[in-house]
Amino acid sequence: MKRISIIFLRVVVVLIGIGTLAFLLWEPHIEGRNIHATFFDIYFKDPFLIYVYIASASFFVGLYQVFKLLGYIGQNSVFSQNTVRALRTIKYCSIILIIFILGAEAYFFIVQSSKGEDIAGGVAIGFVMIFISLIIATAATLFEKILQNAVDMKSENDLTI
Repeated sequence: MKRISIIFLRVVVVLIGIGTLAFLLWEPHIEGRNIHATFFDIYFKDPFLIYVYIASASFFVGLYQVFKLLGYIGQNSVFSQNTVRALRTIKYCSIILIIFILGAEAYFFIVQSSKGEDIAGGVAIGFVMIFISLIIATAATLFEKILQNAVDMKSENDLTI
């Protein structure tokens, strides 16, 4: 892969991270119930918001692993154990994110629907995020197995030479 392509993809990953972080910090201010709330009320008295911030840690760890993976590709060390570890971490981060989203969906169905809230939008977004995370986890698992086989074959060939 050309060096400029790797740099472009790494810039895209950084921009995704910055955009996500900005959205996570900005969105609570535009909620209808937080219009006249103080900074403390917005960030420290909403347990669901704290839950979202804890869940987002796995997203950012996975994004960092994608950044590292692109670095390994740029160094032409695709067939290494570091690449396999990065893919495994991406897979685990996606699975953890799915679990957190399922917890949020359960919160919507149990708590919010009993209050008479309209939960359709949150549930739909949650299902889309679960689907995307599932695709990422599946792709990471597939690439991890393929690369692990390639690394094993490479190490066998290195021993016979």
